[in-house]
Amino acid sequence: MARWCYRHRLVVLVLWVGALFGLGAAGTSAGTDYSNVFSLPDTDSKQAYDLMTKAFPQSSGDTDTVVWRSSGDAGPVTDTAVRSRIEPALKEIAGMRGVGEVVGPYDAKNAAQISRDGRTAFAQITFTDQANEVPKDLVRKVVDTAQGAERDGLQVELGGQAITRIQEPPTGVSEVVGIAAAAVVLFLAFGSLFAMLLPIVVAVTGVGSGMMATMLLSHVTNVPEVAPLLGSLIGLGVGIDYALFIVTRHRRGIQRGLEPEESAVRALNTSGRAVLFAGGTVCIALAGMLVMNLRFLDGVVIATSLTVVLSVLAAVTLLPALLGLLGPRVLSRKQRRKLAGAGPDPAEASGPAARWSAYVQERPRSIAAMALVVMAVLALPVLSLRLGATDQGNNQESTTTRQAYDLLAEGFGPGFNGPLQVVVPGGADTTELVRTIRATDDVAQAAAAPPAGGITVIQVVPKTSPQSVGTDRLIDRLRDDVIPEAGVEAHVGGVTAVFKDFASVTGDRLPYFVGAIIGLGFLLLLVAFRSLVVPLTAALMNLIAAAASFGVLVAVFQWGWGTEFLGIGKEGPITAFLPVIMLSLLFGLSMDYQVFLVSRMHEEWVHTGDNARAVRVGLAETSRVINCAALIMICVFSAFVLSGDMEGAMAGIGLAAAVALDAFILRTALVPAAMHLLGRSNWWLPGWLEGRLPHLAVEPAEPPADSLTGPTKSTGHNKSTGPTKSTGHNKSTGPNKHTRSDKNTDHIKTAEHIGAAEPETSGTGGATVIHGFLRTADGDALAGASVTLVSRGGRQLDRVTSIADGSYIVSVPAPGAYILAVTARGLASRAHHVTVGGGPLVYDVELTDDGAGVVN
Repeated sequence: MARWCYRHRLVVLVLWVGALFGLGAAGTSAGTDYSNVFSLPDTDSKQAYDLMTKAFPQSSGDTDTVVWRSSGDAGPVTDTAVRSRIEPALKEIAGMRGVGEVVGPYDAKNAAQISRDGRTAFAQITFTDQANEVPKDLVRKVVDTAQGAERDGLQVELGGQAITRIQEPPTGVSEVVGIAAAAVVLFLAFGSLFAMLLPIVVAVTGVGSGMMATMLLSHVTNVPEVAPLLGSLIGLGVGIDYALFIVTRHRRGIQRGLEPEESAVRALNTSGRAVLFAGGTVCIALAGMLVMNLRFLDGVVIATSLTVVLSVLAAVTLLPALLGLLGPRVLSRKQRRKLAGAGPDPAEASGPAARWSAYVQERPRSIAAMALVVMAVLALPVLSLRLGATDQGNNQESTTTRQAYDLLAEGFGPGFNGPLQVVVPGGADTTELVRTIRATDDVAQAAAAPPAGGITVIQVVPKTSPQSVGTDRLIDRLRDDVIPEAGVEAHVGGVTAVFKDFASVTGDRLPYFVGAIIGLGFLLLLVAFRSLVVPLTAALMNLIAAAASFGVLVAVFQWGWGTEFLGIGKEGPITAFLPVIMLSLLFGLSMDYQVFLVSRMHEEWVHTGDNARAVRVGLAETSRVINCAALIMICVFSAFVLSGDMEGAMAGIGLAAAVALDAFILRTALVPAAMHLLGRSNWWLPGWLEGRLPHLAVEPAEPPADSLTGPTKSTGHNKSTGPTKSTGHNKSTGPNKHTRSDKNTDHIKTAEHIGAAEPETSGTGGATVIHGFLRTADGDALAGASVTLVSRGGRQLDRVTSIADGSYIVSVPAPGAYILAVTARGLASRAHHVTVGGGPLVYDVELTDDGAGVVN
């Protein structure tokens, strides 16, 4: 597919541009229909909501509030001087097209809309549409008209969901800032304008198509308003990173002498595979949110997963087409001149990354200890994590919604912004219940509305704010003590109660969700790297990263550390659904980095059997691109502080902290240090489990340069420069049961035959076998040795143990070049490059105790 996209680049570009503009036109014409569905099954607030909906059908429009407060010499809000300014403004607002009703405080039946001190009053404005459908021009006109009544001593502010819309920064500000910051990082990393643009174009294409598709999906399913923001956040991050991995591999291939087309194909066949694996992992992690069984999260899963899928699709189809357009210009002029003058670059890694890798190898204990201390300190605040919901009281002080919130709290009490509704069905007498509720601690006022449809609603105003722990305790007291003692059936509802139940359900189900995604990650890494220790280490690292990142989140948003500097408003509880979303994204991103890092280590381990070298080489060759990718993610995520949305800011800061800690401390310090300390145990897998696991090639190794010219045939003489104990003949005293009568296969192949095994040519060319005998240097049969057949890409194909006479037989899927690794206790391990033809290959091996001729 990569080669086809490279050669048919114009067709691919036309298809993508057409799809992007087509989705854009359809999404723009259809508009959006986002809806926040917080209803929870089997909760008290859900039962209250259902009863209220039945008895009091909700108005189709959004209801917002105009609040005014008089001070100084202005007199109370009932004075003629105040009314003469407020009433004409309210009348003008009521006559605007798109405004359904305005309920003011100057009607006798609405006297409760004036505070006890007579200084604060409010009016309710009901629009004919929901908040997200109310035209912004109408909202601005309402705000301007209301605030036009202000004068010295009279303050007018407005609150509500529709009013919030005009306070948001222009759409795309955070995305543009994040992309600009990522562009700077990419230019510093690549030194080429064209190479810098490639990941950005790919990411913008994937995210743009994902956002347009989400707009269309909002008409057929419930998609919350925060879903597109989270989709663009994760889509930009992974889109740029995935393209970065592929472009980096492509540039490396050209610098090492490959033609641009061959380099692009190989980059897609290696890093492209990792991108598909990583993207699939992110989507699976996001789908894990469905375990929570919360309808609100379903739309988030749809929006974010769709954006990730389209970003991956753009990376594996659009990117090779763009690489075909650029050709060698993906390198800077300086790099092209160097390639023409000095020739291809060497394959060995060098520079700061290699020096850091060596440093980690020399001091694994001290580095692991320091990394753990840092992560533990950052994780301490998570012990005080409190889930809840943000409201307009968390907005910045300069916004009119925040000031309206504060004026209502000051005039009517802090609980006025989050009243509770006690819903009593069946027409029961509520007189005694109202009296009991009024006498309850932390209740400011309680009043019953006239019954409707046999249902009575008691409006309860707490003394504490909606986000206060005291309000949560009041809800529990009403449900557990007050209502049961009154002997009536009643349910506590309202926005505050809904959010409390949402937080409770989330907290109860969160352990199952964490267990599901951690278990999934363990299984994926187990299959990918054929090890028990590597996935266990990754699971532990994911938990450490999650704890530390949530610690940062609590310190900033719950404790208020740095909120003024960041300009994100007032501190409060962490949004209830955020841990689920953050854990999903953190799991997916951590898997990306873990796979990219450990796959290179695993590749080196398969070829050398040297754990220290495998960890050192893997870290040296991947840490730079991991750190670069993480820096881009941090820029993109941090920019969402500018989104004007508290949930978006929380997600951005939390994910930026998680990525920074994961990449700079865990993947480049703690993980390699731990793997050095664990040694060969990193790659341990019980034999009984090995044969039962499927095989998965995440990122096959690039074939060595000499393999491009085809297999080398045996010349009959020893090319090894090291000593060897091979005698050139079979020292076994027993017959070779696997030897064919027409072949002379009694010799022992040792170091000089590595890479030069002569395949038999008989057979049909399908699946076949390699078989033979294992001997010691003295000619004794070697029983119990492990024989492993590995592909050139590092994928284990078969593994057996030699029997009593030293014989073995491994299955070969098809003719080609493979690696045959032999290990035995007390003897030096051996790795042999073998080429298998159309029929069985007889391959005897001698193991020595001095390591002579071991392929490294």
